[in-house]
Amino acid sequence: MAPLRVLCVHGYRQNGGSFREKTGALRKLLKKHVELVYVSAPHSVHQVRSEEAPEKESGSGPAPGGDEDPRGWWFSDVQARSFSAQQQCEESLGLNESVTVVREAVKVQGPFDGILGFSQGAAFVAMLCSLQEQKLEPEFNFRFAVLVAGFPSACKEHQKFYSAPLQIPSLHVFGLEDRVIPDNMSRELLPSFQQPQVLTHPGGHFVPAASAHRQTYQDFLKSFQ
Repeated sequence: MAPLRVLCVHGYRQNGGSFREKTGALRKLLKKHVELVYVSAPHSVHQVRSEEAPEKESGSGPAPGGDEDPRGWWFSDVQARSFSAQQQCEESLGLNESVTVVREAVKVQGPFDGILGFSQGAAFVAMLCSLQEQKLEPEFNFRFAVLVAGFPSACKEHQKFYSAPLQIPSLHVFGLEDRVIPDNMSRELLPSFQQPQVLTHPGGHFVPAASAHRQTYQDFLKSFQ
């Protein structure tokens, strides 16, 4: 049985390479079942000193892949070209270019069975699923979505993505001790999906991949094998 191919969408201040490093345990956990393919966001993020970056979506600390090329999918502060999940804004910057990057990844590296996103990447995945269901992106044909530490965008212009609950099967994963995207923010995304499945873990802001989580991932994925 061929493994499911899953497009992986990193968090803010990460890139495809660093997210690959930080999801090594997940790859190991699911290796016979899933092939994870990584894509990098098109927008460079200004480097800041670590004490100024509480929102950094580290995953699990500095990795050999490094976040020396931090990237983002959109900016909530258009002037400063920065992003905060809590920031209310009328309009954002950069989302269209990011959709183009995913469209190209699907064309060149696809087809994909599913899509996985972490933090800002998970919020972006919800938007991509909405575009797919509105038939605005004919290249997209994801059969499932995994959203780790996701949240609904606080930007006014993104509310169109939440107008109708999405039919795509979804697994929502979040940590009860997450200080970057508190679990209540992740729960706010659940009504945007018709049949969301939930996996909670006692940890913080990372993609969990302990043996205790294997069954939940596998049970969700097996219906797509």
